[in-house]
Amino acid sequence: MSFIKEFKEFAMRGNVVDMAVGVVIGGAFGKIVSSLVADVIMPFISILTGGINFTHWKFVLKHAVMDGDQVVTPEVSLNYGAFIQVTFDFIIIAFAIFLVIKAINKFKKKEEEQPAAPAEPSEDVVLLREIRDLLKK
Repeated sequence: MSFIKEFKEFAMRGNVVDMAVGVVIGGAFGKIVSSLVADVIMPFISILTGGINFTHWKFVLKHAVMDGDQVVTPEVSLNYGAFIQVTFDFIIIAFAIFLVIKAINKFKKKEEEQPAAPAEPSEDVVLLREIRDLLKK
């Protein structure tokens, strides 16, 4: 029973749950950026390169064997265009994460730069000030 209890404690730690949430959000963010690259950025790059779609770039190592309309042996190819697409995805995701981390660090730095409130005087100091003020009167 101690193994199960130990696993439950591990799984319910705040760090593990936070990490799981981060992975899920990261996956969703990755899909958004992939869509941004594939559906928004790559068409412009395709226009600049003469209407070429990177995802269709490939080097065929072995052509498909066909029997009429039926594929007997599928083609074997190096899909370097898909690699270019994923590389663009990575660069944009890395840049977006860089911007987010930079913004977080900027906010943290502003919080650190704000002067801390002065510490409350000790009880002894408060009593001495009261005595001083009474003596002045």
